[in-house]
Amino acid sequence: MQGPLRILTVVGARPQIIKAAAISRAAEALGAARVQQTILHTGQHYDDDMSRDFFAELGLPEPAIDLALGYDKQGDRTTRMAEGIRQALKDLKPDVVLVYGDTDSTLAAALAADDEKTPLAHVEAGLRSYDESMPEEFNRIECDRRATWLFCPTTVAVENLRMEGFHVEATGTPSRERPAVRLTGDVMYDNSLHFACRAEGSGILRAHDLSPRGYFLATVHRVRNTDAPERLEALMYALMDLHELHGMPVVLPLHPRTRARLGAIGTAGVLRALDAHPGVRLLPPAGFLDMVALERNARLVLTDSGGVQKEAFFLGVPVVVLRAETEWTELVEHGWAILADADPERIATAVNTFLFTDLAVPPPLYGDGHAAERILAELLSAHTDQ
Repeated sequence: MQGPLRILTVVGARPQIIKAAAISRAAEALGAARVQQTILHTGQHYDDDMSRDFFAELGLPEPAIDLALGYDKQGDRTTRMAEGIRQALKDLKPDVVLVYGDTDSTLAAALAADDEKTPLAHVEAGLRSYDESMPEEFNRIECDRRATWLFCPTTVAVENLRMEGFHVEATGTPSRERPAVRLTGDVMYDNSLHFACRAEGSGILRAHDLSPRGYFLATVHRVRNTDAPERLEALMYALMDLHELHGMPVVLPLHPRTRARLGAIGTAGVLRALDAHPGVRLLPPAGFLDMVALERNARLVLTDSGGVQKEAFFLGVPVVVLRAETEWTELVEHGWAILADADPERIATAVNTFLFTDLAVPPPLYGDGHAAERILAELLSAHTDQ
């Protein structure tokens, strides 16, 4: 008799924990006799506010394996993650390693699975920003090249893989040499539907004296922005200018990396200016439900986060992207996102565009809210056929 499908799920950053919640709900519905999941947390996000508290908030069990690596230089950290994951694969011998997105934890798991000849399933496969200077772009490409299952959230992602030579109509038993490319929809959309009502109970707007549609929400955390003082300074002053131009407060939950960079010698004056500015509300990292409440009620969102771009779109809020590119190109094509980079003039223009433009309702871009079920069904089908 075929035993349950044994999955090792690797997470390390809070977007991955959020995505893992959708798969975990679907696995729990199937029951332990069919799916057994072990969660490994690399510790890539080393601040409890950024990571660990999410497990309880999202109804996830505490990770069975915690590498607790904390913050380290990127190269050393990825190597140490891969070593820890490799040992877990030796000990557990799972049927599949499941990874999400494009972080260092994703790359480390892909490298470890490759070394141990364990099949790899990549959720959010096929995304491309076509900026190879971004570490995230390198990570997602290398992960896709090592995957046995490529679970794509959008038709654009499928076409990206087709252009790279993947056989997107391949049938038969999936393998790394001939991986299965599947259009599943987006697990983040699954979560958006599941958690939207719960977020209504958040008291974060009241706690910070915010009115629905009466503020801008901003997040900045990408290395490209935080580790370049001139870019970080330009972004922060652009956010302060928005209050001067439109009279609405700017809410800025500060990622630990961003706060640390703003506290550095070259940009410390910017942090003091933010702290003293009457129109900027500096917040600690927000919990998932609080963040959904902030996104849902914002007039618009300014962010360099891929996940926040989509969450805002799911909630009907336009996005100014604080990058020169995005992997979610369909948001730009349908007018719900504008690329502004770290250019204050472009940021101001993009904000004005959204404030005075009625947006057309786009077609469904990210599935029907059942991506997690499709992913597990695909993995179970291959497991049963073994």
